[in-house]
Amino acid sequence: MKDAVISGIGQSDVGRRLGRSPLSLTVDSALEAIRDAGLTPADIDGVSTWPGAFAASPGFSGVGVWDIKDALGLELNWFSGGMESSGQLGSVINAVAAVKAGLANHVLCFRTLWESTAQTTARRASVVGTGGERIGGAHEWLVPFGAVSAANWCGFIAQRHFHEYGTTREQLGALAVNTRANAALNPKAVFRDPLTEQQYLDARMISDPLCLFDCDIPVDGSTAVIVSRADASPDLRRPPLRIAAQSSALHGRPYWDQYADLTSMAGADAARELWQHTDLTPADIDVAGIYDGFTILTVVWLEALGICGKGEAGPFLEGGKRIARDGQLPLNTGGGQLSAGRLHGYGHLHEVCLQLRGGAEERQVPNAPEVGVVAAGGGDLGGALLLTRT
Repeated sequence: MKDAVISGIGQSDVGRRLGRSPLSLTVDSALEAIRDAGLTPADIDGVSTWPGAFAASPGFSGVGVWDIKDALGLELNWFSGGMESSGQLGSVINAVAAVKAGLANHVLCFRTLWESTAQTTARRASVVGTGGERIGGAHEWLVPFGAVSAANWCGFIAQRHFHEYGTTREQLGALAVNTRANAALNPKAVFRDPLTEQQYLDARMISDPLCLFDCDIPVDGSTAVIVSRADASPDLRRPPLRIAAQSSALHGRPYWDQYADLTSMAGADAARELWQHTDLTPADIDVAGIYDGFTILTVVWLEALGICGKGEAGPFLEGGKRIARDGQLPLNTGGGQLSAGRLHGYGHLHEVCLQLRGGAEERQVPNAPEVGVVAAGGGDLGGALLLTRT
């Protein structure tokens, strides 16, 4: 079986209401990733994305496989793009499988959002039902009770975690304050001004106990990575990063509000399975990019990955020292989705790759990190990758 590596990374401009088409953003990130790998579009024989051209709400996607294939003139031997997968990182996990199966040599993976531009006063991009569409599926059981946003669904999880384990708003606030400090060193981050614990605590409530600063920021932007067969090109521009393990396991019920443990979610299945494919352990992680669409999701992932024991993520986050760039586990070092912007897990992947390469400039963590974990998804979606320097 062929080994898979990340050979190139790229990212477009990131910002609020850029007013650019999602395809132009995707072309920018894709070409940067291809150049970064030392390849040309003629070398790309696979494409993988999530959720494809499907758009659950304005700005959520808009760019699919065929769009980028046509824009770059790609000749594809394999491609994948669709909604039903393990979520954002599912596109990378699919690409790894394709490369290992010999279906492609170099797969362009991307995630593009333009929610900030698409959002209007009449239509909030992340709120179900504000566009007048018929509501079906799992949402028909949530929306009548006012649970119209993932903020509401995450509020359920947070309330239960607080009740079961004594987790506090101050502990969640430490995560928000730390990511804002990291964002100050990221020129692409949307929010770079300092955030204090008191400002966090005083912010308006969105879905109790989650306040404004517990929620990520809708932006416009595209991020791309190239997943390559390790031996496909000996002349890559820079040493690639080995994909040591990946997981997209889903054992529990596929709903936000019906997972058996209401202090957890589907990511717990993916996290457990991740460690079955490697000799590495949570203690080996040097840098982490963990999903923070809402702060409580990071809490759940920290526990699921075994970085903390069950119910212990709150104390682990408390004070922010353990998760600082020079702490025990440098976490979301680019500012995460809470401050850098909602790039849907791909922003975390891009940042961890930079850190493992030693290319994060002012925000580079010390001691030359060798192992990084990336985890993305909430509710019924969950995917995780373990990356190492080759």
